[in-house]
Amino acid sequence: RLPYTNAVVAETIRLYPPAWIMGRRLLTDMTVGGWDLPSGSIVLGSPWILHRDPALWDRATSFVPERWLDADGGYDESAPGQPRGFTLLEVLLSLALVALLLIAMNTAVFSMGELWGRGTDKRLFDQHVFAVTRYLERELRMATLPPATRMGDPAITAPEIKPISGLSDNLLTFDLPAGSRLVTWPDHPLPDVVCSLQAREGDGLVLLWHSSIETKFADDPPRETVVSSLVTALNYDYYDTGFKTWSTETVLKKDSNGQPMTPQRLRLKFSYDNMTRETVITLPANTEGLPTF
Repeated sequence: RLPYTNAVVAETIRLYPPAWIMGRRLLTDMTVGGWDLPSGSIVLGSPWILHRDPALWDRATSFVPERWLDADGGYDESAPGQPRGFTLLEVLLSLALVALLLIAMNTAVFSMGELWGRGTDKRLFDQHVFAVTRYLERELRMATLPPATRMGDPAITAPEIKPISGLSDNLLTFDLPAGSRLVTWPDHPLPDVVCSLQAREGDGLVLLWHSSIETKFADDPPRETVVSSLVTALNYDYYDTGFKTWSTETVLKKDSNGQPMTPQRLRLKFSYDNMTRETVITLPANTEGLPTF
């Protein structure tokens, strides 16, 4: 029967009655508080004043729901001033409806949260793949523009690079005069940044970089920054003009002189959980002057 809830409602109605004043018309002559009142008189009474009268209520202006409870903690229906009838029923019904509404809203919010949360990993994975691909496209495009390169000189080459691990390999390499947003210098940033790309098992796609104006550029290994730990393979696409076909190689293809050849496209494979994505980046050709895009 919710005794304490009844007590809270009763005490709330005592302190804050629905109407602060009420009026009644007398049907007969009567005496009220020593006053003789004739039939037809209008009598006004203020619940607000009566409910806060210290002569009638202990701690009249304080909110004390316990005043409506008996010694056993039950709701004392015999206590003076009990709110009865429709007012109490309406308040209790309102509380019940509000509680049901809150439960329904809580269930709906959590249900929709679960529904909206479905596929979150897929969306985030696709966004990551898109962002990494766009980043590489932009950096490679910038490498083909002056002053990074001159017309007639290859913008993207495949020299032998010796990383921190000490195992030299031919890596796709390009120059970025203004550097890259992923490059974080230990001290002051330097221009003329030479960048290389390498895919490593367990590390992902790694950007190797250092400045050509550093005093130990030729001796020290380049610094390293992981572009994406979700890249599991970096392959190279070559176009055979004679047969007019494409071929995909896991390592850089070499010409008849044993020199590594720059591919026409890069093929990145991303993996996360049970999802895989593959994107293709076309290596841009050198551009003279400002780009058209």
